[in-house]
Amino acid sequence: MNDRRRAAGVAAAERAAAVAIPEAAAAPDGRPGPDRPGGRAAALAPVALVVAGGLSVQFGSAIAVLLMPRAGALGVVTLRLAVAALVMMIVCRPKLRGHSRADWGTVLAFGVAMGGMNTLFYQAVDRIPLGAAVTLEVLGPLVLSVVASRRLVNLVWAGLALGGVALLSGGGFDRLDPAGAAYALGAGAMWAAYIVFSARTGRRFPQADGLALALVVAAAFSLPLGVLEAGSKLLVPSTLGLGALVALLSSVLPYTLELMALRRLPAPTFAILMSLEPAIAATAGFLVLDQALSTADALAIALVIGASMGAVRSQARRLKAREHG
Repeated sequence: MNDRRRAAGVAAAERAAAVAIPEAAAAPDGRPGPDRPGGRAAALAPVALVVAGGLSVQFGSAIAVLLMPRAGALGVVTLRLAVAALVMMIVCRPKLRGHSRADWGTVLAFGVAMGGMNTLFYQAVDRIPLGAAVTLEVLGPLVLSVVASRRLVNLVWAGLALGGVALLSGGGFDRLDPAGAAYALGAGAMWAAYIVFSARTGRRFPQADGLALALVVAAAFSLPLGVLEAGSKLLVPSTLGLGALVALLSSVLPYTLELMALRRLPAPTFAILMSLEPAIAATAGFLVLDQALSTADALAIALVIGASMGAVRSQARRLKAREHG
């Protein structure tokens, strides 16, 4: 019982872990906590929270793209991480004493992975459509899932995802802008590292304390880059306001919504819902940035989403079979 509640409490620090490693953010048996009330509305409520979190993240990213002409991609990253770190430190008020050197090393690695992931991702969306960037980025967690599971069936899902990426590239990433595609793939690799170190941080720090501290590291990581690119532009009130909005939409609000959802939602279900983010990103790109998708692009995104869902469901079935075996 205590382990189940503790796992839910650190879910905010393990946001992406459920995509590739569902058991990292859930109870060992993969079921929701015993305090889950009955009724269809109660069952749908956490699903709505996760979807709302995904919408918040991707529409926040779309607003970030609009902000880039003012502050540049690196400046936007700095504003997002600095504001998010400030808010999380105020809310969580983590203790700075009583932690081992290994604890701080884990937080440092987590923060660097977070900073690298955000920096590379915003460099990508500065060059290629938002939906394409998120589709390429999600390959990082998918590859981690395949490697972690070591099951032959997941090679099928990996092949399906690669087919989607090949379709998205149109036979060559020059259609997307090679640099943008490379940045998105790099962001995916950093997302995989983020998953690993977020799970470790969640085990070492209570609640979301580790996340708050890691955000400080990530903000410090990005600050010199943002100042070098944007300089005094970061201090323009309208730019600061939009940067704060991006931070709230892309970090603070989704972390809170997902924390609430994972208290009553099985992590495999959470992971499947997170796999929908490329589609949400494509929708945000269309509505906010007027980035229309071709039929081939839509099919490519659908293939990657299907591969992610398949990998998660296969891993969930494996865990269930292990429990009953």
